[in-house]
This record gives sequence, C-alpha cells and structure tokens, in this order.
Amino acid sequence: MTEVSLVSARLLLFRVGTLACAAEVDQVREILPRLPTTRIPGAPPVVAGLVNVRGTLVTVVEGWRALGAGGGRSQPQPGLPDATPPETSQTAPPPPDAPEVAGSTLIFELEPGGEGGEKGNGKKLIGFTVDEVTDMVAVGDTTLEDRGGLPGIDPTLVRAVGRRNGEKGVGSRLFIVLDVAALLGPILTT
Repeated sequence: MTEVSLVSARLLLFRVGTLACAAEVDQVREILPRLPTTRIPGAPPVVAGLVNVRGTLVTVVEGWRALGAGGGRSQPQPGLPDATPPETSQTAPPPPDAPEVAGSTLIFELEPGGEGGEKGNGKKLIGFTVDEVTDMVAVGDTTLEDRGGLPGIDPTLVRAVGRRNGEKGVGSRLFIVLDVAALLGPILTT
C-alpha cells in the first residue's frame, strides 16, 4: 500500500465501540467527560443533542451512530481494527436520560463546509462522543497506509489506516484515521 501523508504531526487515538480511531490533534479543541445532552426535536438520530460548553451551545454527535459501529456490538467485525481490551465487554449505549454516562466528548473545531468551505465565517464547534481516549501519537511513530477497502465502514470517512509503532503481523494494533470534515461536516449544514 502507498504511504499517506497527513498535515498534522500528531494523532489523538480513541475508541468508539470496538473500533480504534484517530483524528488529527490540530482539529481537537478539547476533550471533556461525556456530558448529558439536551435532545433536539426533529434532529437526525446521529445527533445526541446539545451541550453547553462555557456558554456556547455545541451540537454533539453520537460517535457509534456516525460511524455505523453498532453501539451494542460486542464482537469485532472481520477486517476492522479492534480496540476492545479482552477483559471488557461492550454493551448497548445508555438511554439519553441516564444520570451518568461513561466515555468522553471530543470537541472538534471545523471550518464550515469542510476544508474547502467558505473562509471568513469562523470555525464551528461540534462534539463527538467516544468510549475512551487512549493515546496521542506522532505520525513518525506510526505507519500510515492508504485507506483501501475496509469492510463495515464508509471509505469516504477514512483518510488512512494506521499501525502503532510500525508493528506488523497478527498482534499489531491497527486504527483508522478519520476524515473529520467528511464525517461531521454534513451535520454542520443541517
């Protein structure tokens, strides 16, 4: 496979269900504990709701719904990077009115309309729920390969497939580098 170059020198690694993912650190404004959301009537199911982040209302997207990862999936799908530790099991996401919710909310800062969108309108904030933030790695410590065909995930949402520390073989830890603008950009316009 061909090597893929990324603008950012660092990637934030996180887990959505059993899927190991990464995003460029430059796009992440902050990482917050998973916050309770206020549901928006008429919003698509992928939108968990709104949260108030220091006086700014931020739309939050359910990570597992946006990626089609199936929130209740306990077994990894063949061909997809698995991030679930062997001693844990994945359960269905809690109902929206649950008092305590595990995980984190990543707050991304995006240009409206994606990378090629209109400039001058300012950056927009959008939240993305994840089960766990696992690490931050430098691209030099990671082997990135062309996204190729990944079963079970839309290839337009994936920029590359990464392998931790250049590991090869069955025991290597794979993750997908998400195209955050392609994943969350359409939600900013709805």
